[in-house]
Amino acid sequence: MAAPLDVFPPSADATPDALLAGVSGKAIEGRSLGQIAWMRLRRDKVAMGGGVVVVFLILVAIIGPHLVQSPNTYHSDLINPTFLRPNGAFGGISLAHPLGVEPETGRDVLARIVDGAQYSLLIAFLATLLAVTIGTFFGVVAGYFGGWLDSLIARAMDVFLAFPLLVFALALAGVIPNTAFGLSGNTLRIAVLIFVIGFFAWPYMGRIIRGQALSLREREFVDAARSLGARGPYILFRELLPNLVAPILVYATLLIPTNILFEAALDYLGVGLYVPTPTWGQMLSSAVQNGFYSIDPEYMLVPGLAIFITVMAFNLFGDGLRDALDPRTR
Repeated sequence: MAAPLDVFPPSADATPDALLAGVSGKAIEGRSLGQIAWMRLRRDKVAMGGGVVVVFLILVAIIGPHLVQSPNTYHSDLINPTFLRPNGAFGGISLAHPLGVEPETGRDVLARIVDGAQYSLLIAFLATLLAVTIGTFFGVVAGYFGGWLDSLIARAMDVFLAFPLLVFALALAGVIPNTAFGLSGNTLRIAVLIFVIGFFAWPYMGRIIRGQALSLREREFVDAARSLGARGPYILFRELLPNLVAPILVYATLLIPTNILFEAALDYLGVGLYVPTPTWGQMLSSAVQNGFYSIDPEYMLVPGLAIFITVMAFNLFGDGLRDALDPRTR
């Protein structure tokens, strides 16, 4: 029987890698999970738009107060002394004051919006960091160890979730003196707001992380770590926490807008920062209590839109980040 003819005799260089490299012009490179998530996120135009707005707001909060005029400068020359309202139409809008000035005081609205962004984002970010830290710690411990410890932490979460947070914040702001714990003035108020918002928001993060930890503790890599003699702290911080980064990031971005709304509500009710420090909630309160909205609805629309756009941007970015990190949830 004749031997088969080699129509295409093999070459020494005709390896699969060499053939593929010749077709594409470059060697094939693998992608990490982070790169794959980033590719998914870039394809989500709505989430990317929200992310751009979030970055812009952060830059405004950091750099903006140094670029605009002082938010508490009174421009009495721009106020009509008879009617106590801005001269000209549309709330005194001009090139020097693009969003106009406040009635009675003549303070620049744009400067107060920019300065208010700094306080609102600072309080929301630090309160979220506190809530995420406490919630992640207790959620991982409860989910991994289980038993009586899980029951104790779960009941503590139920107590915090049932606590009348708004009433507590109003009462606490009323009894805190002007000087305490080595702090005074608005510095003390910022610390109190961060504590109230962050400390009582941790159960939301704790429940989510607890559920994730309950699922992860039954996975093969945790059993492998136990079989090698790894103890609880090692498994918690080296095995479970790295696999919880994605849900922590997602729900942190969704918790920030909630904290922004709560901080604005406290300022609106008069238990936030001291006047005349500008915050978005305090500007809304001034527009209502002082009747600025009857002069021009702009005085309510501008801070209201600032809160709306900020919360919407964080929510859109958080939803897109969740879909990018865990596409199975779509």
